[in-house]
Amino acid sequence: MRRQRFTMPDILNAAVIGCGGHAQHHFRMIAAEPRLHLSAVCDLDTERLAQTREAHQPERTFADYREMLATCDLDVVFVLTMPGHLVPIALDCLGGELHVCLEKPPGMSSADTRRLAAAAQEGTGKTMVSLNRRYIPAVLAVRRLVRQYGGAVHVAATYNKPLTNIGTPALETTPAAVVCDAIHHVDLLRWLAGPAEDRAAVPVEVHAEVLDGERPGATRHNALIRFDTGARAVFMAHYGVGYRVQRAEVHAEDFSAYMDLSDDALVELYRAQTGAGDTAIGAPLEEGLDLEAVGGASYDETRHFVDCIVEDRSPWSSLPDAAISMELAEAIRGGHRGAFSATV
Repeated sequence: MRRQRFTMPDILNAAVIGCGGHAQHHFRMIAAEPRLHLSAVCDLDTERLAQTREAHQPERTFADYREMLATCDLDVVFVLTMPGHLVPIALDCLGGELHVCLEKPPGMSSADTRRLAAAAQEGTGKTMVSLNRRYIPAVLAVRRLVRQYGGAVHVAATYNKPLTNIGTPALETTPAAVVCDAIHHVDLLRWLAGPAEDRAAVPVEVHAEVLDGERPGATRHNALIRFDTGARAVFMAHYGVGYRVQRAEVHAEDFSAYMDLSDDALVELYRAQTGAGDTAIGAPLEEGLDLEAVGGASYDETRHFVDCIVEDRSPWSSLPDAAISMELAEAIRGGHRGAFSATV
């Protein structure tokens, strides 16, 4: 049973539910965060649970998350299951004092996400969705530069992969790939176009084309988006193509940034200059990115979440905000054309 606390402890006891592939990234971030202690992990797969015990050495392991919640003194829970399993587990964690981080997507649909957001409102804990492109230091530094140049006028994102079984009958615990996976860059467009440090842009118009291939999993999308900030966006996501490529770009007045996020972030920055005869030319931005201004090269979503818990502020990728990205991804998948009204 979790004891009642009246002051914030120096070290927060953390638990992980679901120890699959996505969880490994979270385990690394938890280990790197000195304000977190891995108190417990839970997984139904006994072999995976044993591997997790050996690799990450939590204090306790469980096959039943309800037993873990009832017997461990926890502050933070990371729910990292498949989307089709996430909602009932998350609902058992939300609505109280626990701080809860959810793997994306938070459920099979935006309706699931809204349901989770409503449950979270009943409690005092912070909630965050792991839309991790927002927290890449290079992305944060680019976004900071964009605001210095007056804000984004155009953003674009490409998210391509070889064939996947996401969203197919072979993997029924996931929604469509653009909702389950490429939502990373759907959300990134909103984040790059955002008008303030803590706010993403809200879509107000969407024109999407869907042209799936013949093979299950070969889903293909193109979309034009207009945001409430006035910025326009181009989105492309194609599965069943030749390589995993994830790129983005953002443009402001006299400024452009091109990012390759396929692996380690590679960024090109350019600023317009006036040449002879007032001809506009471009040149690389010599000062580059100021990573220290956005938390340093090791900044990540887990540090942000702990900062928000300690400082009593809302995480950037909260459940209500994640629901907007879910709605936008669903609109793209549905081939929406015309005005779009997100639930804000």
